[in-house]
Amino acid sequence: MYHHKSHFFRLIETVKTLRGEGGCPWDKRQTTVSLVKYLQSEFDELLAAINNDDNANLCEELGDLLFIIILISEINSEENTFSIENVLEGITEKLIRRHPHVFGDKQDLDEEALRRQWQEIKAMEKAKKLI
Repeated sequence: MYHHKSHFFRLIETVKTLRGEGGCPWDKRQTTVSLVKYLQSEFDELLAAINNDDNANLCEELGDLLFIIILISEINSEENTFSIENVLEGITEKLIRRHPHVFGDKQDLDEEALRRQWQEIKAMEKAKKLI
């Protein structure tokens, strides 16, 4: 059904191989902090592709950014901080929480009501983090 799952898992395994025994010295040497400059650079290149309506380059830059995100997640997994699974679960749950009109009670809300609902849910999430 979802062919992209196998591609995504392959990318994760590729990153693990790059960081593992016999992997790439550069990839193995990286830390979350050392990757900040690459993250910024790839993000800037992504923005340029978007602003230039360069779809071919946009696809490549999204891939580069995804690589850096997975690499940072793998580094944190090795440090027992969090894993890519935690990242994916967290964002999925957040999206479901913030879209009750889709995943919960179906409501016919206009865009302004949806924006207010999003802000209210976001504020409640932040308040819970402070507790």
